[in-house]
Amino acid sequence: MDSVEVTEQIVAPADRVWALIEDPTTMGELTAECHAMTWTGGATAPAVGAQFRGSNRRGWRRWTTTCTIVDYRPGTSIAWDVHAGPLAVARWSYRIEPPQGASQPGPDDQVPTGDQTTTLVERFEDRRASALRAIGPLLRGVPDTNQHNRSNMAETLRRIKRHAEG
Repeated sequence: MDSVEVTEQIVAPADRVWALIEDPTTMGELTAECHAMTWTGGATAPAVGAQFRGSNRRGWRRWTTTCTIVDYRPGTSIAWDVHAGPLAVARWSYRIEPPQGASQPGPDDQVPTGDQTTTLVERFEDRRASALRAIGPLLRGVPDTNQHNRSNMAETLRRIKRHAEG
């Protein structure tokens, strides 16, 4: 399974950064490819098991995905699995790392907000089966998924940084 991780240092308290990433349905203007997310199946807020639909675009291509939150630790991390119909596609996650020299938070701990520099990490894990990987470049128009995602993730983190530091 391929994965890509991009990190950004943000000069803002962790709680301000967390407020920008805690709810995927509010991130449409921040992400580089997924332009809208809406809760589905009765969900109205992020929680493990909550589902949302992602609307994506790249050039003339448009597609939707179904996402299920698989990790949600307020103030620390959020992750969701992505499916296209019945097919697994990816796991996306964001995590806030503790300030340098601080201990790792436990499952119920939040990152301290006193430090004004926050490390935000975005991670992509490719979960496509080999057949979907083979036709992926044709469907998305992206020959190198990892490089494409690395570039989009860097842009997303830059947008989050601008909002948090603004």
